[in-house]
Amino acid sequence: MTTAPLVADPAALCRQIVAAVETVFVGKRAVVEQVMVAVLARGHVLFEDVPGVGKTTLARTFAQVLGLTHHRIQFASDLLPADIVGVGIYDPDTRQFEFKPGPVFCHVLLADEINRTTPRTQSALLEAMAEARVTVDGTTHLLPQPHVVLATQNPREFHGTFPLPESQLDRFLLRVSVGYLDAQAEMALIANASAAERSVQPVVDAAQVQALIAAAGAVHVAPEVLGYLHALVQATRHHRGLELGLSTRAAIGLYRAVQARALVAGRVFATPDDVQALFVPVANHRVVVSGPGGTAGERIAVEAVLHQVLESVAAPA
Repeated sequence: MTTAPLVADPAALCRQIVAAVETVFVGKRAVVEQVMVAVLARGHVLFEDVPGVGKTTLARTFAQVLGLTHHRIQFASDLLPADIVGVGIYDPDTRQFEFKPGPVFCHVLLADEINRTTPRTQSALLEAMAEARVTVDGTTHLLPQPHVVLATQNPREFHGTFPLPESQLDRFLLRVSVGYLDAQAEMALIANASAAERSVQPVVDAAQVQALIAAAGAVHVAPEVLGYLHALVQATRHHRGLELGLSTRAAIGLYRAVQARALVAGRVFATPDDVQALFVPVANHRVVVSGPGGTAGERIAVEAVLHQVLESVAAPA
């Protein structure tokens, strides 16, 4: 049995969502569109940037505009897995354990400073991010759909932090840097700082977001574009500057992101430009450069190699 589509014009609705977010998060349309792509591709986003550039504001505003439930967790070294997924509490009246869901049970989870908690607690999110469910005391609980994790971390401060392992990083579809505003946009924001604190009205609801996700999944990807995408993935596995290339999960994520970007751009088909625009954000946290690893300079080195990979693979005409 099929149901009527909830969204008549998905591209127009995507533009409305982006415009609504920009009423609060100004001057960074490319970043807003990347988050929109991640939502439509059923992916998660890792914001890696210095404090105070609006990462939390962006995540909260997106949840409000999408009409989705959202929770914020401030990660710290004493946070436990049960503080995220929930815990079973014994009820003496029924003589049974009653599950009390944790903050992960929402549509949009803001994981603030995710690298400030221990690997054991970080791993509590693995099942939620990969399968949209959690298992507590042997019982599996499904999460609301859609489910998106928007996590933040500071790439400049490492005291008391626990770097995310490769398995956790691979669960994030995109790693995004917000960056500073240009001079005009920043002065306008300073003069109207209260705008960043106001709430915005929902543009859609959870059912419509699900319909947009379905519309993104229906975007046509020609065999030539798929071949180009796969050639780039393969090139990361053979490039001498990389010890670890892209996984199959990363390739699937890039494919879905390409479809979503095409929809946001108002197209029903993907192009090589979509692949090129998303290749670095999808790959920059998944590949590992050869030689001794760094911290501050590692991302620069990774992205330099990824641009070499882009240049080495010819795009289809």
